[in-house]
Amino acid sequence: MVDDVEPYELMKLRLLNGSHQAMAYFGYLAGYRLVHEAAHDPLFQAFLLGYMDCEATPTLAPVPGVDLSGYKYTLIERFSNPQVRDTIARLCAESSDRIPKWLLPVVREQLANGGEIRRSAAVVASWARYAEGTDEAGQPIEVVDRLRDSLMAAARRQREDPDAFIANRGIFGDLAENKSFVAAYRSALASLHQRGARATLESLV
Repeated sequence: MVDDVEPYELMKLRLLNGSHQAMAYFGYLAGYRLVHEAAHDPLFQAFLLGYMDCEATPTLAPVPGVDLSGYKYTLIERFSNPQVRDTIARLCAESSDRIPKWLLPVVREQLANGGEIRRSAAVVASWARYAEGTDEAGQPIEVVDRLRDSLMAAARRQREDPDAFIANRGIFGDLAENKSFVAAYRSALASLHQRGARATLESLV
């Protein structure tokens, strides 16, 4: 037993769960449908490790008895296990519940401390691009979310209004008013529209 479970809980939420979201939308847009396939891709591995090392880890308190570096590589190995056959679509579901719990706290803490947020902002942008409802091959995406209609409506306006998606204060609070976040988000969203998911990831790693 440990006296304080919070460091362990935050480690799981921000490294494991946060990495699931970091991989999910980029993976789906890039054409992957199974988690292990995306996790085997060296580009995705580099992006996930960069997110964990540079953005999530600085927000964590010390975790007694845990080698965080080893834990991160264990997560990559776990994600890459073809026996699990987890789907990318499952990771993309109910994002309006998941992103505010797992990813946005990292963004807020990093902004408060002057830390890096490029990858986290890009994950939000990849969600916004996914919520447009078509992948990069023009195939329909089945968006599964309790806020599906409002999310998709906002996403479909964002080519004319790039901040339409993040203007939802119920999800993003005042992040749409933060210049650093907005600049990183807009850059990633524009890249996703103009160059696609893989090229956007390449620019981030």
